[in-house]
Amino acid sequence: MGFVKGICISEQRGTAKKPISKAVFLEDWGIEKDAHAGKWHRQISLLSFEKIIEFQEKGAKIEPGDFGENLIVEGFDLAKLPVGTILRIGEVVLEITQIGKECHSHCKIFETIGDCIMPREGIFAKVVKGGTVSIGDSVVEEVKDQILTAVVITMSDRTSLGMRMDESGPCICALLTAKNYHIIETIVLPDDELKLQSQLIRCADELNVDLILTTGGTGFSQRDITPEATMAVATRTAPGIAEAMRYGSLSITKRAMLSRGVSVIRNQTLIVNLPGSPKAVKESLAFILDELEHGIHILKGTSKECAR
Repeated sequence: MGFVKGICISEQRGTAKKPISKAVFLEDWGIEKDAHAGKWHRQISLLSFEKIIEFQEKGAKIEPGDFGENLIVEGFDLAKLPVGTILRIGEVVLEITQIGKECHSHCKIFETIGDCIMPREGIFAKVVKGGTVSIGDSVVEEVKDQILTAVVITMSDRTSLGMRMDESGPCICALLTAKNYHIIETIVLPDDELKLQSQLIRCADELNVDLILTTGGTGFSQRDITPEATMAVATRTAPGIAEAMRYGSLSITKRAMLSRGVSVIRNQTLIVNLPGSPKAVKESLAFILDELEHGIHILKGTSKECAR
């Protein structure tokens, strides 16, 4: 159990957050009157009180809200809580959606001290259930047991331009949901290698999702760049998954040998390329989906290796 040490809001973007003693949390929105509230995954920003104290010992004069945090929580190393963790503060329920945040431009704290803790220690959450939070309220952690998180990315020039409906992405989402995965995001991209690399890195490093499934862009066309983008962000390979899909698909069509899809690991996120058609997506996932959960738990260190 932890405690709310501070609450901060800013009524306009680009202005410093100011401390308040009590706040109204609005479901799927954020804190009432806070400029950063909205229908997105970073509705609430949180920072550990202990990390702020450590930073102050470096000589920094820090006031509540200076890091852009909405909630200062004492008693938790927040950055170590996994995405999907549920935090309860009285009647308010928050779900952690992101750990850390890429710093595109250095803040005044960094310019003064040469460091800033928010990009690596701050976490973000969405409001699952609203209510009122006051300084001193207790914060209780609940972890979603056995629920894995996923992002689905559709690669298609025509779909990204609105010229064709995305059928494969929703098909993947339905199959994952049936296996109790929590879909964090669905993304549609043109066949652009750099854009895909950027999204894979963001989803793995910032959203910390367990699984990323891409669909499309795995063939022989000059525009089919999904495998190359995937390999470019990999920290390790996991070739057996892609090989299993090709092997199984060969019993359906010999053209399965033409798939260039790959399967890799980026840190603690598994990334798997799927074909582009809904039919091929269903067939491919049928060969691997039941085994992916065990592999992900091994990767995350939440399950032991087992021999059969």
